[in-house]
Amino acid sequence: MATPLLMPKATAVWLIDNTALTFDQVAAFCSLHPLEVQGIADGDVAGGIMGASPLNNGQLTREEITKAEADPAYRMKMSDPKVVVAQAKRKGPRYTPISRRNERPGAIKWLVRSHPELKDAQIMRLVGTTKTTIEAVREGSHWNAANLTAMDPVTLGLCSQIDLDMEVKKAARGGNTPDEADQGTMLLSAEEALSSAARNMAEKDAALSGETDTEGQDAKEGRDDFDADSVFAKLTSLKNDDDDE
Repeated sequence: MATPLLMPKATAVWLIDNTALTFDQVAAFCSLHPLEVQGIADGDVAGGIMGASPLNNGQLTREEITKAEADPAYRMKMSDPKVVVAQAKRKGPRYTPISRRNERPGAIKWLVRSHPELKDAQIMRLVGTTKTTIEAVREGSHWNAANLTAMDPVTLGLCSQIDLDMEVKKAARGGNTPDEADQGTMLLSAEEALSSAARNMAEKDAALSGETDTEGQDAKEGRDDFDADSVFAKLTSLKNDDDDE
């Protein structure tokens, strides 16, 4: 997964002010439209934004800029990050930008058709919708059901392919549902805790009683193994030794 550019507009401002790159090259590197880059150069867009150097951020090298300045058709490549920062685990439904919210019903329709094994909670996490909307799309009672077109949520940018594959694998495994997995460790009630403690004490007492009975049985068997004749013979020899003295 490519590392996103830090502050694309601020980076574009810096590249325009400090390099001889074309608008198309700056737009390609900053993931902006060429007209937006031209607006930044004219001062109509990103007014007041201070330039941010991609060299200081470690996302571009001076050699890459020099190479691009010599060839207008060349598109600069972002440098590999020196430090990989783990992404924080997202909690709750995915946030969907306002401009994309009208596309969610089509994504829901695609998920319901292509992956019927997915649970409502999983669809809610993927596209940031509600259970009511999912049920309306599934049952065909959505207010715009006649005009809905099934669209891949990954193509729409509502979720990543990694997130979709992960949810599909969870649903395919069966067993514990994702909702149960998200709940984590559940605390026992007071009654359950007391009952569990009493059961553990009873098991320990039974184990100790069994060990005591086993030791007593072993001692008894040991006494039965004694030979009475050998004991009396030994006592007789000791008595004779005392008489000789």
